[in-house]
Amino acid sequence: MEDISLVTVVLMLPLAGLVLMMLFSRTEQAYKWAALVTSLVTFGASLLLVRNFDTSAAGLQMVHRVDWITADSFTIRYYVGVDGISLWLVLLTTFIMPLAILASFNPIKDRVRLYYIFMLLMEWAMLGVFVAQDLFLFYIFWEVTLVPMYFLIGIWGAEERIYAAIKFFLYTMAGSLLMLLAILWLGNEAGTFSVPDILAKLESGELAFSTATGRWLFLAFAIAFAIKVPMWPLHSWLPDAHVQAPTAGSVILAGVLLKMGTYGFVRFNLPLFPEASKTFAPYMAVLAVIGIIYGAWVSYGQKDVKKLVAYSSISHLGFVMLGIFALNPAGIQGGILQMVNHGISTGGLFLLVGVLYERRHTKLMSAFGGIWRAMPLYSGIALVIVLSSMGLPGLNGFVGEFTILLGSAGSSVLSWWFTFFGAIGIILAAIYLLYMFNTVFMGALDKEENKHLPDLNWQELWSLVPILVMVFVIGLQAGYFFEYMDGSVKELVDYVNGYVLSAAGH
Repeated sequence: MEDISLVTVVLMLPLAGLVLMMLFSRTEQAYKWAALVTSLVTFGASLLLVRNFDTSAAGLQMVHRVDWITADSFTIRYYVGVDGISLWLVLLTTFIMPLAILASFNPIKDRVRLYYIFMLLMEWAMLGVFVAQDLFLFYIFWEVTLVPMYFLIGIWGAEERIYAAIKFFLYTMAGSLLMLLAILWLGNEAGTFSVPDILAKLESGELAFSTATGRWLFLAFAIAFAIKVPMWPLHSWLPDAHVQAPTAGSVILAGVLLKMGTYGFVRFNLPLFPEASKTFAPYMAVLAVIGIIYGAWVSYGQKDVKKLVAYSSISHLGFVMLGIFALNPAGIQGGILQMVNHGISTGGLFLLVGVLYERRHTKLMSAFGGIWRAMPLYSGIALVIVLSSMGLPGLNGFVGEFTILLGSAGSSVLSWWFTFFGAIGIILAAIYLLYMFNTVFMGALDKEENKHLPDLNWQELWSLVPILVMVFVIGLQAGYFFEYMDGSVKELVDYVNGYVLSAAGH
């Protein structure tokens, strides 16, 4: 048994806070503050991951590995660690959770204790997805995330919450079963579920499977991840889940949960099935581009501001998928950074929608207009977050989209048409986001019920200020974030290309 690593400490803090909250908290205020303090402590501990991370090393760091289930034909381990691919997604998770919890203080008034139990359970499971290096352990965390989100939507959601919760659960579960079959096959063939061990066996030739088998396994994982992203045409659960979820549920869903799908492609599909990844790259890019255009087009047609933001996620995550399947360092690094950017910007947009909903109890854009005059502080913050979501230079969204387009333009497996349509998507994003901003914030303040809306209170302000800060930090200092990814992404790309060339030579 190895010494407990910092990764394990960060992973277990939400669970420890959950247990302490259940044992010692007795009032609603105590539940709220216990959950918030736990999430802040977890965020603080996750910053130590960055401090202790060696940017010159490409492999896993701060690893903790313990044999869990050992049999004659296989071994399952508690195996966790971080590298340049997962580090910023761990930080994104611990960053978003305190903001979502703080934003819940006023809106959540029923079953308060149960609500914050589910929030901390959700954080633990999402962190587990990003640090697990054993396929069986990964699958457990992947499935556990379904449970708290199902109840967050089903109990604290809007009018059609039960329908949305069941649809979310069934879609994700259906894809997960295909992934489970692929995991069982791999574990049985390799004698282990450890991803690094499986990769070592593939490199040494100790483990091999046919081209056809590799492609089927790729598809089994890909369908599960594509549903979670969600990619077109497997996206129909997303708008319902977002619109019906409470504000914090939408923030977590957009901010972190969708990234589990895009992360899965980078962590598992590319290294485990390099030949299939290269073969399917153009087809995945076609679906990504369709998602970019479709998501933007449908967003523009929405009358419900929350549904507009929900559909925008399909478009933005289409960019991430385009970057990943460019299969070069620029595209993958841009994709990883854009996962973080989307979590920050779209999480911020859902927080903004929640502020208005709490005041007016409507999400229809036609119910507003001229909000800038009534709520100037709120509107100023909203303008910056909207501009970051549409990719204004100097803000976080621009860096990720530019790097993705740079990667797709220089890709050896994708044509220039993908870059062209990706650029069209950026223009369409500007159209629907500016249309939304103009409808809600600009114009005359001519509706009596909007004239005396209170501006941000302290809880709303402090849930939005960190978002605002990160929009500028990433936009102006993106090189700092890329530095942590460089080694891991380059090693991944070299492995995929080298494996494919080696296979072709044989």
